[in-house]
Amino acid sequence: MRIGEIAALVGVTPRAVRHYHQAGLLPEPPRLANGYREYGVRDAVLLARIRRLAELGLGLDEVRGVLADDAGRGLVEVLEELDEDLRRQEAVIRERRARLAPLLVEARAGLLPADGPVSPELAALLAGLGELPESPMAAKDREILSLLDTVVPEAERVELMRLMRDVSGSATELYALLDALADTSPDDPRVDEAARALAAVLPDALAVELPPEGSGGLADAFFADLAPAQSAAVRRALALVAERRSP
Repeated sequence: MRIGEIAALVGVTPRAVRHYHQAGLLPEPPRLANGYREYGVRDAVLLARIRRLAELGLGLDEVRGVLADDAGRGLVEVLEELDEDLRRQEAVIRERRARLAPLLVEARAGLLPADGPVSPELAALLAGLGELPESPMAAKDREILSLLDTVVPEAERVELMRLMRDVSGSATELYALLDALADTSPDDPRVDEAARALAAVLPDALAVELPPEGSGGLADAFFADLAPAQSAAVRRALALVAERRSP
């Protein structure tokens, strides 16, 4: 059989056969005088086994390990590992579908917020904010809240959103103070005014020690999206809360 014939017989492409040759899974048969490879039945059986193992989700190294065990003892172990991996994937999918189900019901009923789908905690926080006036700072705040809602572990997220609800009552005033700093310098007197107003409503539990600037991570990404004066005001506010919290 030529390469096209064995490929068609086993149900793969000639390119796949060449790839298995290069990967060392399928030995190359000797070439005839005309330069063509001549495949036999044993080659077809081996190629079919490689195809079945690959279809089960085994990587090339795993396939190679199975094929190296002449007695086939490695096959059972590898398949059991694959079965366990699929079981874990099924559990993850079931958990995701369980989380999706109530969101789907709300979406069909037109009850999801514009920022959705979001966690129930963030949905409650956004509902408490209500319709805010047009504010660039409010838009940025919603973006960072949506990001935190996704990346923060559940227990911490629930507590964070609870704490943020305590601040939401002063949101309109705070956004106005911070918006006013968009085109000013960090030494503007209004920076200190905004910092003190923000610190006054921030709970002590939100007193976090920020990493040094330029260290990367979420904090740098957040502050990089703010104007210099806005960044200075928020950093100053967190410092004031930390000072207040210290004995």
